[in-house]
Amino acid sequence: MFTGIVEGPGEIVDVTDADGGRRLRIRTDLTFDDLHHGQSIAVSGVCLTVEAFGDDWFEVFLAAETVEKTYLGDVVEGDRVNLERALAADDRFDGHIVQGHVDGTTTVANVERVGDDWFFEFDLPESLARYVVQKGSVCLDGISLTVADRHGDSFAVAIIPTTYDLTTLSEKAVGDPVHVEVDVVAKYVESMLDGYAERLVAE
Repeated sequence: MFTGIVEGPGEIVDVTDADGGRRLRIRTDLTFDDLHHGQSIAVSGVCLTVEAFGDDWFEVFLAAETVEKTYLGDVVEGDRVNLERALAADDRFDGHIVQGHVDGTTTVANVERVGDDWFFEFDLPESLARYVVQKGSVCLDGISLTVADRHGDSFAVAIIPTTYDLTTLSEKAVGDPVHVEVDVVAKYVESMLDGYAERLVAE
């Protein structure tokens, strides 16, 4: 499990396409003292498993489903990604519950600077619209954010300078892809209500 509090960026330094998937080598200046084989790391919001590592790099493998469902199948050497290690049992919980199971991708619809902050607007896929509510939580490229505004086919978030500088949002432009993971709590509530409605019908 993750919290959507990005630790910092990584850079794609090698890409190897193979049958059934894709391998990425990611370099980072972050100090991952406990980095080990089998560790889970969210790469721009996608939960991936460390298969090899060195002093300042690690490698992950993207299964075919991951390549199909995310934009990591299109990244190239030099691209930057957001990194967050899985939450330890005794860590602070500063964001919201993030699984690293991307629900889909969207695109940047507008970027506007407002004082020291930034206002990002995104297209809202119809399949995810019921899970995105004003003032609710959403995870974009692995970043825990609050929905500042919500319209029929779009939503927006306000980005403070620290988040803008620390993450890859500073490199995003209109039309660029972004991973979306909706609040899993909303999914559980929907599932429970569906089950309740089915029982009422049966009775």
